[in-house]
Amino acid sequence: MNSAARRIGRTLALVLPVVLVLSGTLAVTRVPWASTSTASQMLTASTGKATTKAGPLARKAPQDVLRDRLLEDLQRKNPSVALTHLQEAVNARPSLAKHCASIAQALGRAAAAKYDAKYGAPHVAQKYSRPVCDTSYATGVLDGVAAGQ
Repeated sequence: MNSAARRIGRTLALVLPVVLVLSGTLAVTRVPWASTSTASQMLTASTGKATTKAGPLARKAPQDVLRDRLLEDLQRKNPSVALTHLQEAVNARPSLAKHCASIAQALGRAAAAKYDAKYGAPHVAQKYSRPVCDTSYATGVLDGVAAGQ
């Protein structure tokens, strides 16, 4: 009986640390906040000191990302699609509402520039106007028309 207990004790003494280390390692790599993208940056002990300056991988603010995406939609499709996506984004994330007017104005200016370059008539962009973020899109179109003259 004594030798059986000793054998079990030795086995546990060898196996248990290995199991704990492996399960801990696997648990850390499986956390939901661990990024799987290659664009993420990892700081290891061998990298030296960490800096707080934004590097090339610095993230843009959500409103800037939205503005860029909507300007691409406007160029590829039309202002109506971009304005619809703006309204959907503001409805989905109310924190973007304070940036809605500036984004809509940027869309208006870009639409005026697009239709000025395409048809020589920047006022054509006005037909896509709708009450997204009050009249900010229309104001942006007027700014773009005034800048084009």
